[in-house]
Amino acid sequence: MHAALAKRAGRLCSSLAIVMSISLGQPALAQSPALDYVQHCAGCHRDDGSGSARNGVPDMRGVIGRLAGVPTGRDFLIQVAGVAQTPLDDEALARLMNWLLPRMGEAALPADFKPYTAAEIARLRATRPADLPAQRAQAVAELVALETRAATTP
Repeated sequence: MHAALAKRAGRLCSSLAIVMSISLGQPALAQSPALDYVQHCAGCHRDDGSGSARNGVPDMRGVIGRLAGVPTGRDFLIQVAGVAQTPLDDEALARLMNWLLPRMGEAALPADFKPYTAAEIARLRATRPADLPAQRAQAVAELVALETRAATTP
């Protein structure tokens, strides 16, 4: 009985420490990318990545893996406002994206996908283009060209 109480108290103290560090603006111990997704992404994109077309939030499932397969798309995934401006540091954002891509884009993720690095995240955040819709259009055009070549190559 005492061991169970002590275990429960330990979990409660750990939870309180995390909540207090977040509320005080102090970084908690590095948390899992899954928790980062819940805290910073799921509010709009939902737990399953389905988004909300009615509210202009895109469905990520299958799409982000395809975009990661072309250079402009790979950059766009980081430079889109909701990602680039997240309060996560570059290392945590790299972990989140490397966790997210196989889960939401696994079937379309290129076999030669290279995980994001903190340095790449920092570079992409610092060089956001002024016209993100044009960048997205370019990424889609690159993707269509790549998929067209793949479909017509024997």
